Amino acid sequence: MKHNEKNMTFLDHLSELRKHLIRSFSLVLISMIVFFFNKELLFDTLILAPKSPNFITYKFLCKLSSLINLDSLLCIKKPIFILMNVNMSGQFTTHIWISFIASIIFSFPYLVFELWLFIRPALTLNEKKSTSGIVFIISILFFIGILFGYYLIVPLSINFLGNYQVSPLVANNINLSSYISIVSSITLSCGIIFQLPILVYFLSKFGIISSLFMKKYRSHFIIVSLIFSSIITPPDISSQILVTIPLLFLYEISIIVSKYVNE
Repeated sequence: MKHNEKNMTFLDHLSELRKHLIRSFSLVLISMIVFFFNKELLFDTLILAPKSPNFITYKFLCKLSSLINLDSLLCIKKPIFILMNVNMSGQFTTHIWISFIASIIFSFPYLVFELWLFIRPALTLNEKKSTSGIVFIISILFFIGILFGYYLIVPLSINFLGNYQVSPLVANNINLSSYISIVSSITLSCGIIFQLPILVYFLSKFGIISSLFMKKYRSHFIIVSLIFSSIITPPDISSQILVTIPLLFLYEISIIVSKYVNE
């Protein structure tokens, strides 16, 4: 933005915002088209992989279980449900929707960068220095969260829900849209949850929270983490622990971030 921020009118700001939105939308649209025409990569390699018996998470958990002498405690049964489509346009609309979500995930760093370019001229010199590298950090945390959700929470969730039966007389034929909803919502939610250190950074900057405040309520966060883990994972201790540990790790990092800001 080449204009002086103080001399810009409301319409000038809207004009600048429009430029950033157009560039962001253009990348999302282009990447969406690319993903749409790579259907096998999008579905067979990524989206449908967690229901495969050979998915890397299932093998890793079993190997980890044997390495730490837990017999087969961490081993989970392979998903045995069948996916089906019951709507005439179901597969086509699912294809478009997943292409869009994949394009958002792929374009996320650039979307954050465009947002940063719009906000940056309004910041002071010290604020610009203190937030340097923020786009890179946000992007890294987002992709770590995406991988965490995809490789850990998604397989645990679809394995439990897909194999759960109230009776052997009732088979699990899962609707494709239901499966897609579970995979996409969990994956994106984890990407957002992993932004906790960034949220704490800005809340600390504004003086809303401090490291002492976070230390005081650490036990409360542990309880919240356990509740959250019990909701999004199968009802067994090992799965809940696997999800809770990274959340607690993020909280401890956030305490360090808050302490750094307040010093």
